Amino acid sequence: MGNIRKVWQPELFYHITMRGNNKQCIFMNKEDFKFFFYTLQQAHTIYSFTIIAYSLINNHYHLLIRSPRVPLSEVLIFINQQYSEYFKCKYKFIGQLYETRYYTNMISEPLELLKVSKYIHQNHLFVQRTFLDKLDNYPNCSYSFYVNDKKDQPTYLNTHLLPSLIKKYPEFKIDNYKLFCEHIQMEIEKPSHRPYSLT
Repeated sequence: MGNIRKVWQPELFYHITMRGNNKQCIFMNKEDFKFFFYTLQQAHTIYSFTIIAYSLINNHYHLLIRSPRVPLSEVLIFINQQYSEYFKCKYKFIGQLYETRYYTNMISEPLELLKVSKYIHQNHLFVQRTFLDKLDNYPNCSYSFYVNDKKDQPTYLNTHLLPSLIKKYPEFKIDNYKLFCEHIQMEIEKPSHRPYSLT
């Protein structure tokens, strides 16, 4: 897990990636994905964090998450332990479910939030080497909540920040977050750096 507790900054988002040990699957079926989302909800009740993008693939998951109240390491320990116990009990699994460390990247600029969120929302397309008719057809990704604002979304998910940020970057030549995510090959000009702010 590294020194995420020491570098934790409550005002910033972090890109977290957790993989199965030796690239093994950590989600076997719909019930496993469902339990992981249940675990996220449980963790949110205790720690009150915010996620702006997520994607769950069979052998790993991505979260773009901010934890304003407690070190993010505590949140991730809870999530990973709860899910690991569920998986080991259900499948009589013995051994290490995850890699020894999760990948973590602190995001300090709004532009990086947009780029990382796009990567997360497109991740299943490249991992599964298939393109769906619509990006939001994949059920284990937060993108569908950006497309359908009438869909009941989990309390830990914030779908307002990213669409508001993209309008601040004319270099994208697009001011619609959904189109930004769905443009697979879009080239991005090098932007000027701007300070990160949630407001």
